[in-house]
Amino acid sequence: MASVDVLFPYYGDVELMKKAARSVLSQQFQDWRLVVVDDGYPDPEPARWFGELDDERVSYQRNASNLGANANYRRALELVEAPLTVIMGADDLMLPNYLQTVVDTFAAFPAADVVQPGVQVIDENGTAVAPLVDRVKSVAMPGAPTPTVLQGERLATSLLHAGWHYFPSLAWRSGTITRIGFRPEFDVVQDLALLLDIAADGGTMVLQPELAFLYRRHSGSDSSVRALDGRRFDEERRFFEIEAERFAALGWPKAARAASLHITSRLNAAALLATSLFKGRKASISSLTRHVVR
Repeated sequence: MASVDVLFPYYGDVELMKKAARSVLSQQFQDWRLVVVDDGYPDPEPARWFGELDDERVSYQRNASNLGANANYRRALELVEAPLTVIMGADDLMLPNYLQTVVDTFAAFPAADVVQPGVQVIDENGTAVAPLVDRVKSVAMPGAPTPTVLQGERLATSLLHAGWHYFPSLAWRSGTITRIGFRPEFDVVQDLALLLDIAADGGTMVLQPELAFLYRRHSGSDSSVRALDGRRFDEERRFFEIEAERFAALGWPKAARAASLHITSRLNAAALLATSLFKGRKASISSLTRHVVR
């Protein structure tokens, strides 16, 4: 059994996928298993490319039909064997120290359920960038020059204020993520929902400041498209209402208030209003405005 299962749910750009996979192959820490779950991408190249890799640690399978991102994450989780799990973004990049960093952090914090390493945002061309949303995340993320431990209401409140995590860069205790899993009713906020479920369950997250991961942000992503046409915010609004009720019932008033206010989500919608006005998206304007004021 490997120490880390790198799950690789895939649907998208073939060349970026190859770069992402190569970044796993190039890790300093080599006790891993790469599990590729192709969600029916209409191109034979991924199957050919992975099939020609001469590495028994790499497995490739293709879904008979397209499941969608959330269902494919859940499908991938069924394949976990190792004590630690990473759900790798198919267009992101691990720096060579990534797996060593998260493995060492789990060893130093044996009660940790999730580890968030240091992240640099890059664009489609691999250039380091700092969009407004990521500058906000950087300011809002708790942290220090040394690892920071978050748990319970503090963890939930902080995430609800700004959603500063980078989902593909997270490493998980396999027993925790497979037991709690993704909520099937969400297509955009499923990662935040999972982290809040872990917080509510008494779990612990460690923020490790060492830079170890490159997160790719580009306008063609599913979340970006959903944000511009308002679908993301319709889901977020419903999600935050559910979370406000849950945390109020748990007796976590700070978390409940943060969910009710969902300030950064509102600010994100407000920032996109200008884009929608420029593009003449009347339906988006209405949806985005509704999210800002509700």
